[in-house]
Order: sequence, then structure tokens, then C-alpha cells
Amino acid sequence: MTGPGPDGTSPSGATGVVTPPVPLVNIANALTVVRLVLVPVFLVVLFVDGGQSPAWRWAAFAVFAIASLTDTFDGDLARRWGLVTDFGKIADPIADKALTGAALVGLSMLGELAWWITITIAVRELGVTALRFWVLRHGVIPASRGGKIKTFLQTIALGLAIMPLPAVLDPGVAVLMLAAVVVTVLTGVDYLVRALRLRARAKAR
Repeated sequence: MTGPGPDGTSPSGATGVVTPPVPLVNIANALTVVRLVLVPVFLVVLFVDGGQSPAWRWAAFAVFAIASLTDTFDGDLARRWGLVTDFGKIADPIADKALTGAALVGLSMLGELAWWITITIAVRELGVTALRFWVLRHGVIPASRGGKIKTFLQTIALGLAIMPLPAVLDPGVAVLMLAAVVVTVLTGVDYLVRALRLRARAKAR
């Protein structure tokens, strides 16, 4: 069997270049880990003085905002610089849900957010995660524009709810939170429909 030629090509003309594996320790994964670490920090800061100190609430918002920004950059960096790893694929959505869940549960425990909102969003997120595993062997359902809008609305609504804003702004924050819930539910239904179609197509082959 003839090996590669002097110029690095094989007898068939293909190059002998081997793509090196993506290192586990990279900037994208580091940002994801930072987001996970900031989740308990956020909860501790949120509950200082029973959540009634304006200064500590601003500090909690700052931690939440920084953690949310890492979500904006880690995926983009991973795709742009070729840093996608199996760890990142698993840890990134876990970090996202942990941060959102911490904010929802924390605000509900403080009596500032209705528990039905927290439960509705949590059930949707857990349901979509279960659907991903259910159809995984048949294919991957790409993120939709609605899913991105859902994430944006949740982040903005939760950020505003965490801020110690004047009471006069509460109705506006409540409307935005309800909009986030509606989009969350609708995108969950859309994901369910797409998952069923993907599974049906796979079985029909």
C-alpha cells in the first residue's frame, strides 16, 4: 500500500491533512462554566436582606446581566472559531436553563412573581429538553426564530423584574413577562409539532 507523496497528498490526490481535535479547555467552554458558577452567586446576592435592599438588587441584576452576556458570546465564539465540543453542546443549554430557572424560582420565593409563571416556563423548558432526547436518533431540530425571541423576552423581563424599579413601572414589567410566557408556550407547541413530524418522517423511511 503506497503512502502519501512528498507533497502530503495520497496517490488518489487527497491531502493527508488531519484536523486536530477541538480542545476541551477553550474560551467558549470557559464562558459556559462561568455562567454555571454565577447561578448560585446570583441567588445568594438576590436573597440578601430578604431581597429588599436596592443596592443588593442592583448587584443581583449585575450578576444576572453578566451571566446572560456569556450566553450571547459563548455559542457565537464556538461557531466562529471552530470551538464546538460535546461538553459545550451539553453544558450550554444546562447553563441557560439553570440561570433562567434560578431567576424565576428566586423571584417567586420572594413573592414578586406568580408561581404559575415559573411553573409554566419550567414545564416548557423541561418538556423541550425531553423532546430533544426523544428524537435525537432521528435528527436535530434547529433553533427557530421564535425560540430566540423567547429567550430574549425572558431575559429582558427577568432582568427588569430583578431591578429595584419604581412601583409605577410594575404594570409594564408584568405585560412584558406575560408576553414572554405566551411566546414560551407557543414555541414549545411548535417544537412539539416539529418533533412529531421529524419522528414520523424517520419512521416512514
